[in-house]
Amino acid sequence: MEEKKYGEKAIEEAKLETWENPSQENDYIVNIEFPEFTCLCPQSGYPDFAVIRIKYMPDKYIVELKSLKLYLNSYRNRHITHEEATNRIYNDLEALLNPKFIEVTGEFNIRGGIKTTVRMSSDHKFQ
Repeated sequence: MEEKKYGEKAIEEAKLETWENPSQENDYIVNIEFPEFTCLCPQSGYPDFAVIRIKYMPDKYIVELKSLKLYLNSYRNRHITHEEATNRIYNDLEALLNPKFIEVTGEFNIRGGIKTTVRMSSDHKFQ
């Protein structure tokens, strides 16, 4: 059996990490885009491709970006629905950061003629 590459090992061991917010006295928005998100359809096993957008207003912590990249890449071999993936990312980041505001959007590419966008936000009044 072939030994795993260092990147595969890093993804397999992915764990979200935080840094202390260096500007806690300010309210500001962090926008993160991850255009290379992939996961697998739980029914067919076909790959799904998406752009994951994360928007949050930090409180005490910010997410460490390399850990976020590895965490998002860890979905690539998971059989998971668009809805579950987006909500799980939201829940994990919300629990980790406890931000003043957070929104996660999963914009999934067209497959079978259907495009799906899933959005979860701490502002439940969003449209």
